[in-house]
Amino acid sequence: MKKTLALLLTAVMLLGALTACGSKNDNAADDAQNTADADKAAADHVAALIDAIYVQERTDETDAQCEEAKAAWDALTDAQKAMVEGEEASPDYFGLDTGDAALDDPRNQDGIGENELLVVSFGTSYNDSRVNDIKSIEDALQEAYPDWSVRRAFTAQIIINHIQARDGEKIDNMTQALERAVANGVKNLVVQPTHLMHGAEYDEMCAAIDAYRDNFDSVSIAEPLLGEVGSDATVINADKEAVAKAVAAAAVEASGFDSLEAAKEAGAAFVLLGHGTAHVARVSYSQMSTQMQQLGYENVFIGTVEGEPEETACESVIEEVRAAGYTTVILRPLMVVAGDHANNDMAGSDDDSWKPMFEDAGFTVDCQIAGLGGIADIQALYIAHTQAAIDSLNA
Repeated sequence: MKKTLALLLTAVMLLGALTACGSKNDNAADDAQNTADADKAAADHVAALIDAIYVQERTDETDAQCEEAKAAWDALTDAQKAMVEGEEASPDYFGLDTGDAALDDPRNQDGIGENELLVVSFGTSYNDSRVNDIKSIEDALQEAYPDWSVRRAFTAQIIINHIQARDGEKIDNMTQALERAVANGVKNLVVQPTHLMHGAEYDEMCAAIDAYRDNFDSVSIAEPLLGEVGSDATVINADKEAVAKAVAAAAVEASGFDSLEAAKEAGAAFVLLGHGTAHVARVSYSQMSTQMQQLGYENVFIGTVEGEPEETACESVIEEVRAAGYTTVILRPLMVVAGDHANNDMAGSDDDSWKPMFEDAGFTVDCQIAGLGGIADIQALYIAHTQAAIDSLNA
């Protein structure tokens, strides 16, 4: 009897221990699930805040939204940050290191005076490129025209919001810049776009300026980098020639070759990658190709991210380069800045990036991450365009 009782007690105790162990395991699993759910909720909240400022229109809430998004991101753990994913949001929005924003100058100061030179750019959230390309152009213009106050405007509110949220740097959009000019009593306004061509961004900029013309004594809009568009692919001009020579020289220097001819003999071709556009100004890319041919730059080809015009699509350019017998390709942006398109669409690792597409086609590929804005001869061309605009005020 005592032996039976002892066995029963042992069994009860063992059952209790097993139950307690199971309960602890269940509690641990519940705790882990709750933590995972909380992590995802925190990450999703930040993603929603990022998506809310990834918009092209500024509102009265934009400043507060930018601050809220950054504060929420800073409050995340590293594990939670890696989970941020939304329609546009990703860990790179706040986490990608693009250089020191403190080296930039937003040029949004008051005290402008009567003469303002407003430099209008699409913009880039890549800090290094913004300093090397956009700021370099602005600095060159300010040095060339000390009697004019150089100020900045970006046309991409999405980029403005990104920079403000991540780095705390506030850059004026077109409306803010024009309102600032009016409030400061500017009389003579010269606008120098850094846009490549007379495309959609240029048209939108002109429309914004037209709405404010009556607020100034005089307004003049300078030419974009490539100048007048021209009627067809055969029509080129001095601006396109100057750009072709400047970017080709910079590309050759960065490649280590002594000349384009030396690169050609080594089987190397240069592919200059523009953005591309559905706008009628897309013929400018075809004109740049014509310009390269007329200069005798046989191993320089023009492509576009958007594949418009059609002959500038990656597949078409690959076939053109292959047919010419080249085995090495050096990719370089035909863009004012070396931002997202240069780093991802040109030199990225995704299958639809130009670098892996050329590599898959059997080419050895090198990439030069450098915008047009950092080239001294390009800056000189902007200076010349600005001079023509200033001269027109007195015409």
